[in-house]
Amino acid sequence: MAQVTNRAEMGVEKAARVLRGVRDSLEDEEPAAVATVGVMASALLLSLVGFLLVSSLTIVPFGIFVVTATYGWLRHQELTAKTLALAMTISTILILLLITAFIFREAVPVIQYESMTVFGVSVPGIRLFLQPTWEAVTPPVRFSMVPMIHGTVLVTIIATAVAAPLGIAAALFISEIAPAPVREAVKPGVEILAGIPSIVYGFIGFTILSPWASDQFQILGQGTYLFVGIVVGLMALPTVVSVAEDALSSVPESMKSGSLAMGTTDWQTMTSITLPAAFSGVSAAVLLGVGRAIGETMAATVMLRGVPKLTEPLYNAFYGQETLTSLIARNYGEAEGLQMSALFVAGVILFVTVLFLSIGSQYIEARMRSKLGGEQ
Repeated sequence: MAQVTNRAEMGVEKAARVLRGVRDSLEDEEPAAVATVGVMASALLLSLVGFLLVSSLTIVPFGIFVVTATYGWLRHQELTAKTLALAMTISTILILLLITAFIFREAVPVIQYESMTVFGVSVPGIRLFLQPTWEAVTPPVRFSMVPMIHGTVLVTIIATAVAAPLGIAAALFISEIAPAPVREAVKPGVEILAGIPSIVYGFIGFTILSPWASDQFQILGQGTYLFVGIVVGLMALPTVVSVAEDALSSVPESMKSGSLAMGTTDWQTMTSITLPAAFSGVSAAVLLGVGRAIGETMAATVMLRGVPKLTEPLYNAFYGQETLTSLIARNYGEAEGLQMSALFVAGVILFVTVLFLSIGSQYIEARMRSKLGGEQ
């Protein structure tokens, strides 16, 4: 408790220091410059309020903001630039918070609808994760996230099994083995994969991989988690390769040279020095790739059947039904009422999952920089 109190006091003290710094900096500016940025900030705030209230008068404060910002840029450029940069930063954070609040609010109706009493206590939304049935039309209407979570997990595991070893091996080759001319050709080539639209990957999978899988494995219809995972894994490769290569390149050359001076081979140095030292960064690369796999929409939507039910048995990857992202993409245009709210629940699950993966990857990268670069 005392530790929490101390942290709170430190936060308040830091905020007070920031406010004092802002006040001192404004005292050094011309009154006209302070008045200009004050009008600019007030107009921008009124524009935001008008936008949220869907007011037709929003254009008035926004016009004042544009005129004031133009005047401030011409007459008081430094202070205006600082104010605009601060306003854009705050706007980015505010937009993220508004999006988060919106998707959580829209998910509330179906969470209330799928409540269930457990040991005499009503638990909101628990049926979403216990029952296996999705039935949006025929009573009793049920909205289960279990089949879609199952499909998303299977696709993510397969995609990670494809992207992680291939990505790490490619990053190791680019960073430690390839000559400079080869490196300059291979790295941009890998990164070009990130520029190919996901619908193209999905179309290739639908027209080539899925028919081949149907013939070879005697599958009724098209769409398998296995080949969706392979396609998504290839899509995640550029992310894994790029981040992992940066992590491997950040290992100090002195560590590698010291290992070679002890008589080890290049391969022994890579496996015993470079990879362990860059393990945090490589792990972060894999986590970012997993995040890409979880959030992939179009490839899964094109290749899967679109049937929200579990495969039998559960580990059967040779059939593909639905994932969280494909559920949203396939039903959003026709959904309404509780079904629309259920789609927002799927969005909440994806949002929270990818958020934790991103935070985890950033934490791991920060540890790597601290370990190798001496940063605190």
